[in-house]
Amino acid sequence: MKNSNIEHLTPKEIVSYLDKYVIDQNDAKKTIAIALRNRYRRMQLPQDLQKDIVPKNILMIGSTGVGKTEIARRLAQMMQLPFIKVEASKYTEVGFVGRDVESMIRDLANIGLQLTRESENEKNRDKIEQYVEDKILEKLLPHLPDGANEQKKEEYIHTLEKMRQKFRNGEMDDLKISIEMPPSSSMAGMDDMLPPQMISVQESIVKVLGGVNKKGPIREISVKEAKKILQNEASNNILDEDEIKALALEKVEKGSIVFIDEIDKIAVSSSSSSRQDPSKEGVQRDLLPIVEGSTVNTKIGMVKTDHILFIAAGAFHVSKPSDLLPELQGRFPLRVELSGLNEGVLYRILTEPENSLIKQYQALLGVEGMKLIFDDDALKAMAHYAFLANEKSEDIGARRLHTIIEKVLEDISFEADEHKGKEVVISSDDVTQKVADIIKDEDATNYIL
Repeated sequence: MKNSNIEHLTPKEIVSYLDKYVIDQNDAKKTIAIALRNRYRRMQLPQDLQKDIVPKNILMIGSTGVGKTEIARRLAQMMQLPFIKVEASKYTEVGFVGRDVESMIRDLANIGLQLTRESENEKNRDKIEQYVEDKILEKLLPHLPDGANEQKKEEYIHTLEKMRQKFRNGEMDDLKISIEMPPSSSMAGMDDMLPPQMISVQESIVKVLGGVNKKGPIREISVKEAKKILQNEASNNILDEDEIKALALEKVEKGSIVFIDEIDKIAVSSSSSSRQDPSKEGVQRDLLPIVEGSTVNTKIGMVKTDHILFIAAGAFHVSKPSDLLPELQGRFPLRVELSGLNEGVLYRILTEPENSLIKQYQALLGVEGMKLIFDDDALKAMAHYAFLANEKSEDIGARRLHTIIEKVLEDISFEADEHKGKEVVISSDDVTQKVADIIKDEDATNYIL
């Protein structure tokens, strides 16, 4: 799907794309497709009206393994949007040790910066490849001195063109050259756990240290390895870092998605002995301004969260959506309940998605030179036993299929080298033999499946 056409997709086209990866859950797909389309509609309006139209955040209610995360993840992947999935239960109230809720926006900004850099690298791929090629050829064939005669210059040009052709054909990949490695920073990787004020101090220190010692160690490596290292150098020299940050900021503010999972874990149940739970309600209070619209200091600048789409999800087995703070409930006006998975849906999950579980296992064992075939009855049996296991113990949705298939293929996968060049057919009897007895025994189901 071309970039230019992605933002013009209609809700029907978005749902059609999601159907390739997520089975059933049509209400959830429709709701999220409309929310995405409304973003595009908003961008076509006059500036003064745009400011007043805020995204309609979504609350998804459903058990684990029914497709909540997958819908949002696939959508962000298709639209090439900055996307982050966070667990609400991992955050702590401001003033307590742990991660504050603003860190999700800082992490989102980092993802937006990475996406933008990759996009700009792709746009400037020819320039980057030319830079790398020239740099490596210069190492292999140094420039002639200024006083060289015409004959030497002609020979040099002829040799250079021959080497250039060999380089492009990959014939020089094993040659060794000496190149300067990028300087390493001892402070790299510390950003995530630092408050915004410390990040700017850290960057200032890195710049000062970089000015004192810009050069990295010189190492002898293969041309193939040098290509990867020099691509980063080329990107830094060709692209404007400030422009990339500005583009990333726009992408994050206008088109990003934050998926907040396990939001039910920070809801205080009305049946709880104490309604006031400072850690849970404190996180809700801290989350409220982020979802309402506030400004967060990040590496790419001040990010306004007003038009970021927030999708919250939870099982709500113990608590109810009404147990969340009323103000927070009001910030998730669209609610959609995802249905549990019956046998028919589990069977479709095995067979219909673009990269279904069956195709994945066939590809994995195909590496060993064997051809794996599943009878249709075997697939129906796996769906049946997955459904029974979900009913008998904790309902983990489609994730139960992974466990069933692993159990069925355990011996075949272990002895795959003995089946090289053969066709192995899985029948319903094979499935029954492997998992039926375990499912009959409730204790075994709880511990094995």
